[in-house]
Amino acid sequence: MTETSPSTPSRVDVVLPCLDEAEALPWVLDRIPAGWRAIVVDNGSTDGSPDLARELGAYVVHEPRRGFGAACHAGLTAATADVVCFCDCDASLDPATLPEVAGPVLDDRADLVLGRRRPTTRDAWPVHARLANLELARLIRRRTGLRLHDLGPMRAARREALLALHLTDRRSGYPLQMVVRAAEAGWRVTETDVPYHPRTGRSKVTGTWRGTWQAVRDMRAVLGERSVTAPAVTATTVPGGGR
Repeated sequence: MTETSPSTPSRVDVVLPCLDEAEALPWVLDRIPAGWRAIVVDNGSTDGSPDLARELGAYVVHEPRRGFGAACHAGLTAATADVVCFCDCDASLDPATLPEVAGPVLDDRADLVLGRRRPTTRDAWPVHARLANLELARLIRRRTGLRLHDLGPMRAARREALLALHLTDRRSGYPLQMVVRAAEAGWRVTETDVPYHPRTGRSKVTGTWRGTWQAVRDMRAVLGERSVTAPAVTATTVPGGGR
């Protein structure tokens, strides 16, 4: 992995995994909260995304190994802020809502906060992706006891604590492994509602049945892993979020 020189450490770093997202990048980066640093992790783009992100003021990391988890973890290891957020780079999620997700972590009211996606239009979330998400939520409850509604890609936690989870998945199972290991470690896991918009450009995963099935298969493998620690779970919803 190679990267540009880091800028001055911020209060919060925002990891944005990126694969050919030049069309969405201007809007996404313009919505990053003031004083927070955008870390765009390029995962092999061919549309000029990394150069554009750099021009727009983002800190760019290059992760040549393909995979959503590989990109996310490269961003996590490149981060320097105490609190790290994750957000998709396709304009389906609004970075301007990140303070609502990170707030409980910054205030020490939660250890991991997930953004529960609330579609703004019927086209924002394909039916097959919603069904897969419902099944994963059921499997998460059975494995961890957490009564979550969505394995949302927008999330926030403390950087050192995340690194201590020793996440190993580098594909679609990364977000799930984070939740499972956090639950096993006794983290306070919460969720809060965030708007979910139609993405800009073509989806690499949930836009197709094949991509969705691959993601589900990756996540089933994570759920089949042996527990790392004895589970001790607290699951809540941030005030204002849905249950």
